[in-house]
Amino acid sequence: MDLSTRYLGLHLNNPIIAGSSGWTGSVEKIERVARAGAGAVVLKSIFEEEIAHEHEAVLKEAAAEKVPLDQFDYYDFHLRGKKLEHYLQLIKSAKSRVEIPVIASINCVYSHEWTAFARMIQEAGADAIELNMFFMPSDLARSGQEQEQIYFAIIEKLLKTVSIPVALKISYYFSNLAQTIQRLSRTGVAGLVLFNRFFSPDIDIEKLEIKPSFVFSTPAELTVSLRWIAIMAKKVDCDLAASTGVHDGAAVIKQLLAGAAAVQVASSLYRNGPEQISAMRSDLQSWMLRHKYARVADFRGKLSQDAADNPAVYERVQFMRYFGGEEKEIL
Repeated sequence: MDLSTRYLGLHLNNPIIAGSSGWTGSVEKIERVARAGAGAVVLKSIFEEEIAHEHEAVLKEAAAEKVPLDQFDYYDFHLRGKKLEHYLQLIKSAKSRVEIPVIASINCVYSHEWTAFARMIQEAGADAIELNMFFMPSDLARSGQEQEQIYFAIIEKLLKTVSIPVALKISYYFSNLAQTIQRLSRTGVAGLVLFNRFFSPDIDIEKLEIKPSFVFSTPAELTVSLRWIAIMAKKVDCDLAASTGVHDGAAVIKQLLAGAAAVQVASSLYRNGPEQISAMRSDLQSWMLRHKYARVADFRGKLSQDAADNPAVYERVQFMRYFGGEEKEIL
């Protein structure tokens, strides 16, 4: 059976991608993930705040050395930031040690002058860049339209900076999600990843402290991305990848049937180790054999909204109250 797929214009030997996590933060772990059968890896993210911090530190050093900052791009001139150097070296080392695509990841929290670093990612040999972008919709001074426009401004700048494929990982916090996904798909990005997962606060009522809530996703979280992959699969001009809640082979199959080109796995690797990828691949192969599919392309998108026998089911948001002829609330 042919498990291969194309994502971001890249050939993947199978659609299971090791998502950005601790399992993609070192060459040794990336090698384990590759041996387990991942179709590609998304490196552990470097955060924009880290880039900005190194940016400012180097600028101060250059100013102290009386370097004329207005006459050069300081990133091209001199870079001594340890975090940035380490990340570029991770890309180079990973590319030399594994044969699957290596996708760099930048976690963007605002529009900072970090895009020159994207050129270095490209020069280091990354096959693509995944931009994990989210602006918390809590800014009372900006309208929703102003907030969303930042996405398009950053994408435009990044696409002018690099020639390798760019994927955008977004959230579902948009006033008109379907329209926004479609508009983003037409900017020139090669893919959209639905959806990123956030740090969420909790409160310790005994210590009276703010603490993290659940760090890892659960299988129940699959349904959000599943719905939107299915709705948008035939309505976008780029690839869609599914993320969050993918913990087993059945979840991979569901996302492919909905129309995903690839599926990202992260929390399940923390819980089960990279060997879980092998189990997912085995489940996918067994299912394809039972249903007589020779290629992933034969069934991908078969149950998307546009192809499903009952497309309205993806639009339903209220629980049905009638079951077995009796009025009951389904919990």
